[in-house]
Amino acid sequence: MLEQIKNEILEVADFPIPGVNFKDISQLLKSKYFKEAIILMGEKVELPDYWIGIESRGFIFASALSIHFGGGLVLCRKKGKLPPPKIALEYQLEYGTDILEIKQGEGTAIIVDDVLATGGTMNAAEELAKNAGYTVKDKLVLINLKFLNSDLSVKSIIDYE
Repeated sequence: MLEQIKNEILEVADFPIPGVNFKDISQLLKSKYFKEAIILMGEKVELPDYWIGIESRGFIFASALSIHFGGGLVLCRKKGKLPPPKIALEYQLEYGTDILEIKQGEGTAIIVDDVLATGGTMNAAEELAKNAGYTVKDKLVLINLKFLNSDLSVKSIIDYE
């Protein structure tokens, strides 16, 4: 099953900039293997009270995990997208900074995204979730680009070494 899921992920050369090979999940999302990917992802973790989805494709996976396995959905959004009250965290990117925001809460949580590249956003989301009152039990992605972040502890179903 994992091979069929991986076959639905297309690699787009030189997107969004020259030298980057983008992992396009569009075909997977519209295929019968999307549900199987969600099941395999959810089986990787101890089920939480909340699935925290990172904007924007993390919302897709966190929503599906929430529906299939139970637990609530919490959105981790870019600055200015959540109404108050909320808390924010500014973090460093490769070329500048960004800000994530989240609603406060409590309970166990898994942070979810589609692809883990360098890990900056994932690490910021984890710090922000903890600051907001959640107990982060794990981080979960569909695809881990390990050649960019080999030292991060994240669960995934597809790894690129």
